[in-house]
Amino acid sequence: MSDILFLRNARLLGTPVDLIARDGVIAAIGEHGTLDTPADATVHDAGGHILFPSFIDAHVHLREPGFEYKEDIASGLAAAAHGGFGAVMCMANTRPVNDDAAVTRHIIETSLRHWPHGPRVYPVGAATVGLKGTELAPMAELAAAGCAAFSNDGAPVPDTEMFRRAVEYAADLGRVVIDHCEDPYLAKGAHMNEGATSGRVGVKGQPDVGEALHVARDILLADYLGLPIHLAHISCRRSVELIAWAKVRGVPVTAETCPHYLILDDTALENYDTNAKVNPPLRTPDDVAALREAVKSGVIDMFVTDHAPHAAHEKETPLDEAPNGISGLDTAVALTWGLVREGLLTEGDLVRLWNREPARVFGLPRNGFEPGDPADFFLFDPDEAWVVSRETMHSKSCNTPFLGHTLTGRVKAHWMGGRRIA
Repeated sequence: MSDILFLRNARLLGTPVDLIARDGVIAAIGEHGTLDTPADATVHDAGGHILFPSFIDAHVHLREPGFEYKEDIASGLAAAAHGGFGAVMCMANTRPVNDDAAVTRHIIETSLRHWPHGPRVYPVGAATVGLKGTELAPMAELAAAGCAAFSNDGAPVPDTEMFRRAVEYAADLGRVVIDHCEDPYLAKGAHMNEGATSGRVGVKGQPDVGEALHVARDILLADYLGLPIHLAHISCRRSVELIAWAKVRGVPVTAETCPHYLILDDTALENYDTNAKVNPPLRTPDDVAALREAVKSGVIDMFVTDHAPHAAHEKETPLDEAPNGISGLDTAVALTWGLVREGLLTEGDLVRLWNREPARVFGLPRNGFEPGDPADFFLFDPDEAWVVSRETMHSKSCNTPFLGHTLTGRVKAHWMGGRRIA
């Protein structure tokens, strides 16, 4: 295989371009027809498809070790590669929990064994031992082993003193804590959002104020300490308004949300569809509107999938018995491209939300299409329609409320370090 790739006739932010990648990095990029084809190059005609830098998903659950029947690192990275993601940050709620450097090394080594050329995996270490919120994890050892951030994701840290220490130690290590914002008492026993829909279908719900309470705590703590805190999977207007206030004040908080919070609302559970059961839950149409405005304005810094695969038998149960989670790596780019088609976002917004801001917040390498940048990019056909099905998904699990839906826009090819991975 040649170490030189010549990609011609791609479309970058509306401009037809050609690109040369050499020895794993961008060597040159210019308007279509202005670059000479290098000798011995592998030539790929992009056919006018959109050229995106490889996206970064800062919130996924790869399930390995311990829950390989739901997903394993190999299958999760297959979904990432074919879904346009060149880097994923995987959460610590494995079995055993990633609160030990040996687990961190296992995750990284397994990813390199199955996908040596990428996608890259950046483990997120547990903030507390066993994710129990009572004792800090050995954060220095986890960072040295390769953890890119820390989180108790899946469970909040109710003890504010404990959470403060985690934020401080993480900052000393050049890392950020990602917080799952949820009041565990208000959320106890809930299976969806509390509101008109939960009352109509007779299901116990959790109020949005439970999320907002912890968002407010984290904002005040970040302001007091002058240290960064990242807020996971924001789902409601109350939280958005608090984050907007914090950013005006200059508080060092950042926030993420997921495609499903901008596309679906809690009426998706009217027929007790367990594939739409997620935590935090789908909220009201008003919350959806607030989140849409927040990603457009930059109040929300980034998109994540919160890819949470489950086996079919786990979701084929009554709503109150089903686990939370949506499998998202396969569908995320098409779903968010739908927001571009609607006119809510632009192609540049997707680069900001899926690439530039995750790299900035977590200190990860990214391709900005400048000479010397990593040659990590994918081609996207904005017009290809496809049906979400077991056959079109690469994840081991297909628990998504979009199953059977026709989406428009599909990843056609993906390169990392100039090597084609999908």
